[in-house]
Amino acid sequence: MVVNLNIQADIIDIKTDNPQQGDIFLVDTNVWFWQTYTNAGFGTKVSKFSNYLKYINQALLNGATLTYSGLILAELAHIIEKTEYNIYIKSHGFLPLKEYRHNYPNERMNVVAEVQSAWSQVKALAVPVDLTVDDATTDAALNRFQTQAVDGYDLLLLEAISRAGAGKIKIITDDMDYAVVPDIQVFTSNNNVIQEANIQKKLLASR
Repeated sequence: MVVNLNIQADIIDIKTDNPQQGDIFLVDTNVWFWQTYTNAGFGTKVSKFSNYLKYINQALLNGATLTYSGLILAELAHIIEKTEYNIYIKSHGFLPLKEYRHNYPNERMNVVAEVQSAWSQVKALAVPVDLTVDDATTDAALNRFQTQAVDGYDLLLLEAISRAGAGKIKIITDDMDYAVVPDIQVFTSNNNVIQEANIQKKLLASR
C-alpha cells in the first residue's frame, strides 16, 4: 500500500522517545484498543502494538498524564464488536452482523462485557478531557474536513479539542491520518509515517 502523505504534524518516534513528567497525551482509540481489549491481537501481529504498550507504561511510570475523550467510546465499542464478530464467524461460519448483534444474546453479553472492561481500564489509566460537540464544533469540523484527510471520528475529536483551547495536542496513535494535521505532535510507531516524515525533512533541509 502506497499512501501519499503531506506531513504537517511534528512526528515523534516512540521507539526512541522518553516521555516526560510534564507531558500530557491524548491517547487515540487504536492504542486504547490494544491496551485494554482482551482479543486485540486477533488478526494482528503483536509487534504491531507492543511499542505502544511499552510507551504507555513508560509514560505512566515517568509521571506523564494520559487523557481520553468520551468521543472515543463510540469508536472503541465499534471496533471491539467488529473484532468479536470476526472471531465468531471464523469459528461458526458467516452470518450478517445485525443477526450476530440481535439474535445471539450470549455473544451480545460478551461484547458488552468486553467494552465495559476496556472502558473501565481507560478511565483507570487516564483522565477525561471534557469536550463539547455543538453546532459550532460540527461546522468547524466540516471546514477541517476539506483540507485534512481524517475520518469522521478523528475529525470531531480534533475539532473539539482545538476549540477547548488545550494547546498543542500531543497524541499517541498508529493512525497515519493524524500526520497531515498541522500544529499537533504525533507520537507513533508507524514506520510509514516516520519514514515519510524523515524523507520530507531531508528534502526541506536540502533546499
